[in-house]
Amino acid sequence: MKKDDNETRAPSGTPRPARRAFPLHTQILIGMVAGGTLGLIAHHAFEGRAGLQWSIDNISYPLGQIFLRLIFMVVIPLILSAIILGVAELGDVRRLGRIGLKTLLFTLALSSVSVLIGVGLANIIRPGVGLSEPAHRALEAIGRSAGPVREPPQPKTGLQIALDLIPENPVEAMVNAFRGDMIAVMVFALVIGVAVTLIDRTAVEPLLAWLRAVYEVVLKVIGLAMRLAPLGVAALLFTITARLGPKSVTLLGLYVVTVLLGLALHQAVTYSLLIRFVARLSPWRFFRRIEDVVLTAFSTSSSNATLPVTLRVAEEELGIPRSIGGFVLTLGSTLNQNGTALYEGVTVLFLAQFYGIHLSVGAQVTVVLLSILSGIGTAGVPGGSLPLVMALLVTIGIPAHAIGIILGVDRILDMCRTVLNVTGDVTVAACVARSEGHILKP
Repeated sequence: MKKDDNETRAPSGTPRPARRAFPLHTQILIGMVAGGTLGLIAHHAFEGRAGLQWSIDNISYPLGQIFLRLIFMVVIPLILSAIILGVAELGDVRRLGRIGLKTLLFTLALSSVSVLIGVGLANIIRPGVGLSEPAHRALEAIGRSAGPVREPPQPKTGLQIALDLIPENPVEAMVNAFRGDMIAVMVFALVIGVAVTLIDRTAVEPLLAWLRAVYEVVLKVIGLAMRLAPLGVAALLFTITARLGPKSVTLLGLYVVTVLLGLALHQAVTYSLLIRFVARLSPWRFFRRIEDVVLTAFSTSSSNATLPVTLRVAEEELGIPRSIGGFVLTLGSTLNQNGTALYEGVTVLFLAQFYGIHLSVGAQVTVVLLSILSGIGTAGVPGGSLPLVMALLVTIGIPAHAIGIILGVDRILDMCRTVLNVTGDVTVAACVARSEGHILKP
């Protein structure tokens, strides 16, 4: 009898399921370690030899770019569909009145604080500073297919700033998105989203249904691309470490520390203050009661996948009314991406430092504002923030392909920032419920 390809058989003939493969995050970790280790060995043993350069140019670099381009190609549809749908959900604000407005204000305030923490730490720690001039030239070679590294645009004043935010031709802005017009695409999507909220729902429902379909398709493409992540990460890290040697690993480690420190500060300080003085709960007891939410978020790296657990814990453990929790938590799983906004701010400044690009105060303000805006369009799935980080990079003059430098460690950071995202959702829900006069479980 022919054996099925998907199962093995015990000696008695009883079918036995085949062993499951390692989880994706474990595969990515293996790829990261393998690519980085082999790259360091190659750098030490073959530095300056033509064979190493040939291997990088014709094997590891193209393999990494295949993975990246699968993500690049869905950036524009993701931004358009996610931001328009995200803003369109605020149409509920008109029906829910104070609850919707409070949710929006808490979300914007927390996102602003999180990005400021991240950008502040990146300026203090400066994790991307320290590469030699030859290393910078090697970096330019790594990103050559994306075009040369550009200096960030000169700061502008007055109405010229507002004028540049509004695209004269949205289609042309989409075509030139990776050449610096990404912010115009975001603003276009934001304006369309606001307009949708002002029109009768039945009139725009066909458009929203089409955008939801586009959004789901884009998420599926990202999911398929992430299956190639272990190989892509290994190839990208091999390319970087083989060219730059141990210094790149040191800077990458400092970048991870900077992001994790920012996430920890926002979780332990900002959220705790809100829980203590607005929700009037003990922060220690609050965090203990949402342990299930934290563990689910960390293991899945997905705000969307965690949402059912979040809804249950908010009602059963904290006493948040279902009428408030259902709205605030569902909306927050899309809009309230505090951890992602912080991560994006740190990542953009780190890569700017890595490439030796000086960002003025005006340019950093732009990074802060775009990181907050990007939170609206971040997909609540593993790897969902990568396309939007690329969008931020090109806005300040860094090739989108520079994202490959941090892909090896992105999975662990994704798990950690998702914890901050969902904790922020519950924090906002608790604060809104308390402000509406509901007494939470003591």
